[in-house]
Amino acid sequence: MDLLDDDTGNTPEFSVSELSGAVKRTIEGEFGHVRVKGEVGRVSRPRSGHIYLDLKDDRSVISGVVWKGVSARLETQPEEGMEVVATGRLTTFPGQSKYQIVIEDIRPAGLGALMAMLEKRKAQLQAEGLFDPARKQPLPYLPEIIGVVTSPSGAVIRDILHRLRDRFPRKVLIWPVAVQGKSCAPEVARAIEGFNALSPGGAMPRPDLLIVARGGGSVEDLWGFNEEIVARAAAASDIPLISAVGHETDTTLIDYVSDRRAPTPSAAAEIAVPVRMELLGWTGEAGARMTRAMGQRIELRSQRLRDLSRALPRAETLLDQPRQRLDLLGERLPRGLIRGTEQRRVVLSDAAGALRPSLLSRVIAHGRESLGRRTDRLSLRPIEREMRQGRERLATLTRRLDEAGTRRLETPRGTLDGLTRLLETLSYKGTLQRGYAVVRSGENEILTRKSAAEAAASLEIEFADGRLSLGAPGAASAPASAPTSAARSKPAAARQKRKPTDTPDQGSLF
Repeated sequence: MDLLDDDTGNTPEFSVSELSGAVKRTIEGEFGHVRVKGEVGRVSRPRSGHIYLDLKDDRSVISGVVWKGVSARLETQPEEGMEVVATGRLTTFPGQSKYQIVIEDIRPAGLGALMAMLEKRKAQLQAEGLFDPARKQPLPYLPEIIGVVTSPSGAVIRDILHRLRDRFPRKVLIWPVAVQGKSCAPEVARAIEGFNALSPGGAMPRPDLLIVARGGGSVEDLWGFNEEIVARAAAASDIPLISAVGHETDTTLIDYVSDRRAPTPSAAAEIAVPVRMELLGWTGEAGARMTRAMGQRIELRSQRLRDLSRALPRAETLLDQPRQRLDLLGERLPRGLIRGTEQRRVVLSDAAGALRPSLLSRVIAHGRESLGRRTDRLSLRPIEREMRQGRERLATLTRRLDEAGTRRLETPRGTLDGLTRLLETLSYKGTLQRGYAVVRSGENEILTRKSAAEAAASLEIEFADGRLSLGAPGAASAPASAPTSAARSKPAAARQKRKPTDTPDQGSLF
């Protein structure tokens, strides 16, 4: 018992804090900076900005922490399931009696880890539909302004500008960004969003097409274009976007979400614009083909028109029969007008004879005689009343008779006047007033051909103011107003009723 007391009394006593501090100093002094390879387990990102995670293998787990200032500088952000190599200080956390590693740098553990993380992101974005071909926009055929997101000092921008200048010069807006490193992804995402935020027609014009370009490099160099922030910015772009990151064999996430992938930056410039000389050649060829087609069509229509014109009769032939009918009607018109006027005059005379005042006077006288015979038997007052009524009826009938006769005569007189004016209009005398003349032979036959005039023994030419005889000595011109034999043969009453009008002997004018 005494021995036990002596042994216990020689063992030093530590407080909990002292023991925790001793353990902390031992661990930090023994290990210092270490590099730990493992799989990232649970990852927590509180609002403070720090990152808390677990590193594990198939048998053990160690806690890790990335302070806020360090997490902002990391090139690769830790994700659950990613195999990494973490570099940092091994220390303890006395508040929970646990040890942990304060991570100062973390990198994927080789290419396999990067590719595994890339496949995971790719599967996630594909599940969201960002790779769907239906959401890809068509590229403009000839954009006015092209926005380029790339490094302003590399060979990429020179290749793009040179290619555009050779094919079809366009206006180019360059948004300078870092194309590798930790600032690559946020700068590229901000550039795409910045181009989309420009207003059409503003001070800074909005591009019609975007090109995100970078030269070739390793997977680590191109990793900024595999970041989720870049892929989502490219997918949300309202401006059609061409990705030209790396060489033809390099593939990044932005290639899957972009509207078109180009194998190289130079190929992106070729996709963006057509070849100006090819367009000029095509338009020239199209213009020549159009000209030839128009010429052939016009020639075909001209030939068709010529064929149709040969099938149509001549204009002179079309007018021969109407002219002949006009001449026949012109000859028949004066006689028809005269005959119609005479018939209407006879009808008017018959109607007027039945309405003469003498007949009414005889009727009145007969009535008076009858009245005188009855005077002895009748009272004078009724007789006088009847006489007054009879006079009134007689006056009314007389007035109506006069009005009816006047109306009955006005219509034929108006018709006669119209026919007389029409006869004067259609008379060949009016034609003579316009400078024409009628040529007759000595036998009073109208001549219409030069050969007939040369064969005639004498000629008589009728002008508007008279006739002139040629080839017959002592012939004198006849006055234009001299009445013809047909006019002299008409009744005197008919000549007084209508205007003096000459009618042609044969009805042909020249």
